[in-house]
Amino acid sequence: MQFIKTLFWVILAVILVVFAVNNWTLASVQIWGDVRVDTKLPVLVIGAFLLGFVPLWLLHRTTKWRLSRRIKSLEAAAQPAPKVETKPDASPLDLEREEIAKPVSPLSPTTRAVSPTTDDKAAGE
Repeated sequence: MQFIKTLFWVILAVILVVFAVNNWTLASVQIWGDVRVDTKLPVLVIGAFLLGFVPLWLLHRTTKWRLSRRIKSLEAAAQPAPKVETKPDASPLDLEREEIAKPVSPLSPTTRAVSPTTDDKAAGE
């Protein structure tokens, strides 16, 4: 594929050189009002070609770059999440164990029930 690209650019360069040699004449171009530019015809033709080609080529390259970034981000989002491995010694929750099955009393010594009214009374006394 690289050979075909190189061959294409070499043939295009040869055609451009042959065109320039055969048409190396002076051309006068009136830009606006009294402004007149005298230039060689191949320079005028190549300049006009580049004036039309370069902006569209830049638009194509930026669109291609933007779309390739978008495709990469969508592909990354579509990747499956990594699997989380559990420890082999982890056992499921045993609901028959005494600590889990025993209900906790709200007035047990480990828990202290605090209400705003008792705290206000204690602060006022």
